[in-house]
Amino acid sequence: MADEPLILGIETSCDETGVGIVRGHTLLADALASSVEEHARFGGVVPEVASRAHLEAIVPTMDRALREAGVTIADVDAIAVTSGPGLAGALLVGVAAAKGYAVAAEKPVYGVNHLAAHVAVDTLEHGPLPEPAIALLVSGGHSSLLRVDDLARGVVPLGATIDDAAGEAFDKVARLLGLPFPGGPYIDREARAGDPASIVFPRGLTAAKDLAAHRYDFSFSGLKTAVARWVEARQRVGEPVPVADVAASFQEAVCDVLVGKALDACRTSGIDTLVIGGGVAANSRLRAMAEQRAARHGVRVRTPRPKLCTDNGAMVAALGSHLVAAGVAPSRLDLPADSAMPLTVVSV
Repeated sequence: MADEPLILGIETSCDETGVGIVRGHTLLADALASSVEEHARFGGVVPEVASRAHLEAIVPTMDRALREAGVTIADVDAIAVTSGPGLAGALLVGVAAAKGYAVAAEKPVYGVNHLAAHVAVDTLEHGPLPEPAIALLVSGGHSSLLRVDDLARGVVPLGATIDDAAGEAFDKVARLLGLPFPGGPYIDREARAGDPASIVFPRGLTAAKDLAAHRYDFSFSGLKTAVARWVEARQRVGEPVPVADVAASFQEAVCDVLVGKALDACRTSGIDTLVIGGGVAANSRLRAMAEQRAARHGVRVRTPRPKLCTDNGAMVAALGSHLVAAGVAPSRLDLPADSAMPLTVVSV
């Protein structure tokens, strides 16, 4: 609708420089510049490299998004920017850029939570979010379960990662198997040719004693170690490592835990909508398993298309649009970049 506010979103929390523009729930532009290839040779994201890449990319990416949407910065009604969590230096680039554009164009600015934006982006794919809903956010730095009663006002954390997040485990296991960084897409690809039942890897925090204290929490450190020991045992005796089978079995263990705990949260709370977001939500096995198991319990799964699962400006714009529509006041111009922003804070 032409009378809905036009919102621009800026994302620089890690290694993706994203600028998105939305009107209501309609995506008009999603420009992205990635520095992932610069980090690949180090086997992980280097914060200083990421910050420099954002500095170089932010203005060209902004210009590209405005051209793609066919608008100018003067046409925008508000600017949303990821204020946290993320890499401190990377966040500062986006926050500083948002403040600069906001002052120059005399627009309100909203500093928003990166993780809440991963929930909001689904509205660009499937329309308004049913509330309450359960959200499973899975990325390189976070594996979290949330109850979303009112996204504009806050979320209720149910569980979180207590050591390695799922995406981090994918990267580390990929390295063990000689696969490139980032590991998620490569393990997903290799797993399609493997047997997920060929190796039984542990499911972290699923034993009865663990569930009593950590029912909705996640732990993938033990799984990563189990994979490493299995691979090392094969190598010690000179046997080839069946990469596809290891990848498939590891991926199955991760997805089994993620889906099992998410659906348990849905059943326990009587909520029939599960939103899955974050970079790992692009994993084909996670999406298929969630759909299959949820159907048995009458739970509807909402997952954005893979391009919207990874970090992007569209998700920030989507959350900004949601906040504006809900009448949430904009942030002050001295809004901070908070690398440790808690999940309970949706906007600052």
